[in-house]
Amino acid sequence: MSETGGVREVKSAARTVELLELLAARGDRPARLQELADELAVPRSSMYALLQTLISRGWVRTDVTGSLYGIGIHALLTGTGYLDSDPRVRVVRPYLDEASDALGETIHMGRLDGRDVAYLATRESHEYLRTISRVGRRLPAHAGALGKALLAERPDADLPEGPYEALTPNSHTTRAALTADLAGVRARGWSVDREEGVTGIVGFGFALRYDSPAQDAISCSVPVARLSAEHEERIVAVMREIRSKIEATVPGGAGAVHWRR
Repeated sequence: MSETGGVREVKSAARTVELLELLAARGDRPARLQELADELAVPRSSMYALLQTLISRGWVRTDVTGSLYGIGIHALLTGTGYLDSDPRVRVVRPYLDEASDALGETIHMGRLDGRDVAYLATRESHEYLRTISRVGRRLPAHAGALGKALLAERPDADLPEGPYEALTPNSHTTRAALTADLAGVRARGWSVDREEGVTGIVGFGFALRYDSPAQDAISCSVPVARLSAEHEERIVAVMREIRSKIEATVPGGAGAVHWRR
């Protein structure tokens, strides 16, 4: 049995979290009982009992036949509570509006979570609207502007060996390629994602250095068809200014809660 901070892990709690994370990762692909039992190496009867408990509490939902399972609405309510209770997200949101108004592009805030970046806030461009909001979703850190801005704040020795997942033909798939890119990020002070996470989209990422190493970053995403050298230069100038404003305003000092994540 694994331990965390010297405290033995509670197996039933770990299994519950693993199940919820698995259902959340499946998105719009509901799972059958046997799939979940096999994936988590849990007896079918135990998995059924766990699912029924979570259904009764709103964490899991099932279809009218009772044979398909998906993430429940209480996961959304808890996620919203996380965003509403985070003082840094509250501080950053108005600056995302300011950047979006100035640039007319989509602006994101994300937080590093293991090897991924979780999207905490987004202001969509009126010119390019996604059909699905990114808030609450994850992207591998090596494949986007937010993630690369944050990875560059850390030693290269912390990077996994790879190979890395290729989300597009432009994604870095080797540690050597990513390391070379991060050296450029450190030299410039911001990251550039040229269709590495999403085909047709270029991103510019800026780490927010109110933590050391930085945990949060902001980015600007632009369709390739609308990106010129002049527009790129303006994006960098505006986003650098927005970063400075955020870092000067973020909560700190006595009474502030400094969460691990």
